[in-house]
Formats: sequence, structure tokens, C-alpha cells
Amino acid sequence: MQITIVQQLQGIFRKFLLMLRWIFFVLFFFPGLFTFSQDSVLLARTTGKLPFLEYGIGEDRLGGAKMGFLDSNILVRIVDSFKTDYKVQLSIYHSAYLPKESVILVEKQPDTETVHNKYLSGSWKVFGDSVSDYLSINMEERLPYHSFQSINPSRIAIDLFGVTSNTNWITQLKTAKEIKNCWYEQIEDDVLRVFIELKHQQPWGHSLAYDSSGKKLLVTVKRQPPVLDIRRLKIAIDAGHGGDNTGASGVVSKVLEKNYTLLIAKETEKTLKKMGVKKIFMTRTKDTSLTMIERIELLKQFNPDILVSIHLNSSGVDTVRGVSTYYRYIGFRPLSVAILNQLLTLGLKEYGNIGNFNFGLSGPTDYPNALVEVAFLSNKEDEKRILSPKFHRAVAQKIYLGIVNWLNQLK
Repeated sequence: MQITIVQQLQGIFRKFLLMLRWIFFVLFFFPGLFTFSQDSVLLARTTGKLPFLEYGIGEDRLGGAKMGFLDSNILVRIVDSFKTDYKVQLSIYHSAYLPKESVILVEKQPDTETVHNKYLSGSWKVFGDSVSDYLSINMEERLPYHSFQSINPSRIAIDLFGVTSNTNWITQLKTAKEIKNCWYEQIEDDVLRVFIELKHQQPWGHSLAYDSSGKKLLVTVKRQPPVLDIRRLKIAIDAGHGGDNTGASGVVSKVLEKNYTLLIAKETEKTLKKMGVKKIFMTRTKDTSLTMIERIELLKQFNPDILVSIHLNSSGVDTVRGVSTYYRYIGFRPLSVAILNQLLTLGLKEYGNIGNFNFGLSGPTDYPNALVEVAFLSNKEDEKRILSPKFHRAVAQKIYLGIVNWLNQLK
């Protein structure tokens, strides 16, 4: 039987389809058999004031969930772009997002070795001076990191991305007073996890920065104050909103949140002074516009032992009311709980203690901090209280007592 040209083409087509099926089968069930490499990668360095990493592209009114702040001039590998963010590859199995305004692109470079898998850590040193404790880690490059707190026991942990250990020396000096132990685990081929165990249960803050050479990461660990007396501490008070950021408004009176947070903050300042606190810092004392970055920079200059940020809440449902306190890091929760417990003695309904709060002033790890939503401007009963100067004084007194009770728990 003679085979026509059409039949021959049909046979070739069937063989082609069969071959494609086998290719898809192998790629799907055995992806590790094939690797696809690019001739180049797009690199960038962090820039600007307080660049920060986000876990993903999700959003709420406070923005995407933040991993934490970064130092400037840190090397990152860009793999994708989404709206106002770049997706960056931190390590083989970890990615995050950076605002585009927080990076400067650098030239493409050959990807002979994956950028996130070729840097080594060097020797470490733990020491202290008259103020703080320090851990210095020798590095080959300014690479991204993520720090977090754990409790029971009290620890600071830091993930260094794109780093493989070549650390064979960890020198610990007796000048360190707060750092109890220091070690690491290579939890992935290119993620080095640093552990810093603290002597006290309450963490008092830490910060990370590279030195001017970019070859050393310095972790600064704040010590617990030698005397846990509020009169000996540096207290910062933040009046939420201000200027063109008016905040919420009253459901009946239409008063603005920015004005009443300032009134309560000033009463808190008066109460602290009356009780003998000499070192007090107010992020604002009048109706002025301040961005979150500006507030954080001011606070870093003052270097407080404690920060309390004062706000008034609002809801689309006018029956929602009550007082609440907020924290970002688990080690700072006890302060927020102690303040809430005192404010509840004013007869306010409990709205709750809220953790992992994605608010700008809750982001710094440098000092214990708590945010207070005193009551709801959107609720008539709460609003009536908010309008009263007597209530402002009572709130200030309870914030003071909350801090004192928290300090007493640490003795």
C-alpha cells in the first residue's frame, strides 16, 4: 500500500507530540535533572533612609508585612518587579521585597557562581564598652539579614542570607555584660543563623550595621539598666499623627485624632516630670507634620530606654469601643501588657493586646516600645471620655503606672 505525503506528515506530527509528552513528564516529575542558568544577574544596593524588607506583596492600610530594616549599601539580587517593589533573592530558598525607591541598580555581572551562595563568614568577637555589648562578625560583603527575638530563654537571632560559615573563632571577652552566650548554626547551605543569648529575661534592644569597610557586621546589644527605676530612665512619648496627617475624627464632635493624641501625650509628659523622670523626649510638641522615618531618626538620636506611642482608634462600626495596646516583637510584649492592664482599671472595655503590629514606630528593635490606642473616636461613649481633660490626666497616670509595674516585674 502506498503511503501518501499526508500520512507521512501525520506520522511525524504524532512522534513530535509523543516527544513533547515525554519532555513535559520528565520536567514535571524530575525537575532536578535540568538547570537553567542566566548569563547575568541584576544586582542592586540599598540606599536612602531606613530601607526595609517585606515578606510579600500583601497589603493592608499599614503596607505589606515587614521583615525589618536594613543598613545602606547592602548587596541584593533582583529577580522580579512588582508595582513599587522589587523581588530580591536572599538565598536559594528565601526571597523578599524591597521598595524600588530604596535600591540603586548596579551593572549586570556574570553569574559564574550564584550571587547568594559564594560569601563566607570570618571570625567573631564579643565584647563590651561602658554603654553596650557588641558582636562583630567578619564578612566578605554587605549582605542582607533578618533579626528576631525569642523568649524563655531570652535570645536574639539573626539570619545572614547568602553566607556560608568559615567561622572557626568566636572570641568572647569579659567586658561583655549582657551577652551570655554566642554561637551559630548553618541552617541552610547559604543561610547562617546567629544566636545571642542574653543574661536577662527582658531584651532592651539591639541594632545591626556594617562598618565603613563593609567587611564587618556589628550587632549592638543594649544592656538592662543597672537600676530599674523609672526616674533613672530615658522615656520617649510619641503623639500620633500631626500636621497634614490628621488621623481619625470624632463621630459626634468631629474633633481630630492628631489634636487629642497631643493633649494626652503632654499630660503624660507632665505626669512623668511630676514623678521625677528627668529625661523625656517628645517626638512632637505641636501640630507639625512628621513622617515615620523622621520620627524614627529623632528617636534613634535620643536613644530612649522606653517608647510609648499614643493614638486614638476608629472603626466603621460605631458599637466597637475599648482600649488596646500593640507591639511588634515578642520581647516587647510585657511592656504593652502592663500598660493595658492599668488602662483597663479606668473602666474602658478591653479591645485587646495585639502583636506583630506592622506600624512604623513598632519596627525598630533598638528599644522596648508599645503603642496605645486609648479609645475609639468612632464610638459615642468612648468619644465622650476622650473629650475630657480629666480623662487625659487619668490615662497619663495609668501609662506611668503601667511602666512602673513592668519595671517591678523585672526586679
